[in-house]
Amino acid sequence: MDRKLIFLLAFTGGFVIMSIELLGGRILAPWFGSSVYVWGSIITVFMVALSLGYLIGGRLSLRNPSIKRFGALFIGGALLLGPLYGFGDSLMEAVFARVEDPRYGSLLASMALFFLPTVMLGMISPYSVRLLVQAKDESGQVAGLLYFVSTFGSALGTLGTSFYFILWFEVDTILLLLSGALLACGALALLAPHQEA
Repeated sequence: MDRKLIFLLAFTGGFVIMSIELLGGRILAPWFGSSVYVWGSIITVFMVALSLGYLIGGRLSLRNPSIKRFGALFIGGALLLGPLYGFGDSLMEAVFARVEDPRYGSLLASMALFFLPTVMLGMISPYSVRLLVQAKDESGQVAGLLYFVSTFGSALGTLGTSFYFILWFEVDTILLLLSGALLACGALALLAPHQEA
């Protein structure tokens, strides 16, 4: 198993998750503003979705884990990002027409836009740990290193998006680039030599 590839993919997953979360504020702002309610909705949806993703990813990793199945998580995440740039505005318009309250409207919109892709991306970390751990006595060290790499990716995704990408590109372009990065990761994993964990 190519450990460097798994770390690279985990880094990219962390980067993309935080980049999307930050873009969430920009996506919802024209409809619901950028108050603490809106950010509370976004953060809540991401936390709940990630926790569910961690749970599902951990269980999934017990069933014949492989680098190719790992790659499928990235491809699934990329496909689930599609509605954000394909139907995001029309979806938020529909939510706003029914629920103008920025608290509940932003919560519903965040659920509709971000929940499924974030659940899928949340599966990456526990699946990564399973692929990397070869013996029980190294599991803590491997998990610690993996979460360091993933969280470092999240930090760079936060800074890159908030400091640069938002200034250089339209939101839809950033989402397309993030989808492209996920697809590239999925392709790298699918093309990697097949080995069961």
